[in-house]
Amino acid sequence: MLMRTDPFREIDRLTQQLAGPGTWSKPAAMPMDAYRDGDAYVVAFDIPGVAKDAIDIDVERNMLTVKAERRPAPRSDRAQMELSERPLGVFTRQIMLADTLDTERIEAEYEAGVLTLRIPIAERAKPRKIAIGGGEHKQLSS
Repeated sequence: MLMRTDPFREIDRLTQQLAGPGTWSKPAAMPMDAYRDGDAYVVAFDIPGVAKDAIDIDVERNMLTVKAERRPAPRSDRAQMELSERPLGVFTRQIMLADTLDTERIEAEYEAGVLTLRIPIAERAKPRKIAIGGGEHKQLSS
């Protein structure tokens, strides 16, 4: 049997049990990081223990929605649970994307429990040089 002496971890565990697992109608929160890397924004979501096929990524207009479901691991009939702290259920996060991002070219990778999205900046939003025409003026004819 596993022993634990940290009373605050026990309070966190009890709070999670009372709140219950996330469901499709009331999902739990999903931690994330977001940063700009050159000509793209990168958003990384922590969803360890989630199978790749249990992740849904949708974009509708400028709303990005990520949903993931952590399912119980298969166990033999003889297994007796001694401790269960890993949350199960549905996790979600919604992000409003700026109009300056190209939602048609979002790339997604999932490795080591981290879902990483790269969202490129739209070409129309990138800085560009404006050429200045010659000093010739057209004369208006009357």
